[in-house]
Amino acid sequence: MPKFDYVRPKSLDQAINLVGDPACISRPLAGGTDLLVYLHHQEPSFDRVVDISLLPELKVIQRDGDVITLGAAVTFTEVIESDILQEDTPFLVEACRAVGGPQIRNMGTIGGNVVNAAACADSLPVLVCLDAMAHLQSLEGKRSISLTKLVTGPNRTQLKQAELLTHFTFQVPPTGVRTTFIKVGRRNAQAISRLTLAAMGRTDPDGRVDFVRITPGAVTPHTARITQAEDMLLGQRPTPELIAAAGRQVVDTMLSITGRRWSTEYKEPVIATLTERGLYQVFYGQYPSAGGRNQHAH
Repeated sequence: MPKFDYVRPKSLDQAINLVGDPACISRPLAGGTDLLVYLHHQEPSFDRVVDISLLPELKVIQRDGDVITLGAAVTFTEVIESDILQEDTPFLVEACRAVGGPQIRNMGTIGGNVVNAAACADSLPVLVCLDAMAHLQSLEGKRSISLTKLVTGPNRTQLKQAELLTHFTFQVPPTGVRTTFIKVGRRNAQAISRLTLAAMGRTDPDGRVDFVRITPGAVTPHTARITQAEDMLLGQRPTPELIAAAGRQVVDTMLSITGRRWSTEYKEPVIATLTERGLYQVFYGQYPSAGGRNQHAH
């Protein structure tokens, strides 16, 4: 086992000082689920781990008006068990429920999932769909950045060496908006995502779309909303033909970014179907499956 120092700060300020100490290269430790995998495959590029997992400043889940604050060290299990998140962002709860097994959910954190920036990160498409802001802190001060700008690609972020991700903030979805999260993996449990979709939607009293967001995951190197498909839907009635066209638009946007690769033959029909399924759920509350059973949105 490689040798490195371990320290558990008693406050966020102490953690910032430790991470920012130029005499020592420090790595924050929240859940450790990604760090242990990293150490299994390569020598550590740090001298010390700074355990931030129990800092109360990073464990907050609160709603203030229409804004939710979610601490970076909140575990997936804590998200799942949160009354606030169950009520206001049920698709984030579903995404966290889809992560690994109970042991991983009990230890892994929402901040670690984002900072590790794996293309298959389950929480990332939901947070991007919510237009979440990431809040960072270092010895130089504090700054805020949108999640789409923080995560620049697979395992790449704009996080500086001496910065800590402290929390996220996002708006509570407007009244009447349904949300959904759909995951495709090799099996039903403890599976790494092959493709995911987070979506939000609402129709007005006239039956026309007045709110929609579509964010696929593990589709492109950079997780982002597919605004081209959203624009197709806004102001229109979500007919089966329009929903199918939106699914094709998501595929076209994917191909414009990635081009055709060996995985395209699989991804192209699946992401179109996921998009259609998600849009049926957010606009109609259910998706009619071939077997006659309906899957419901929140």
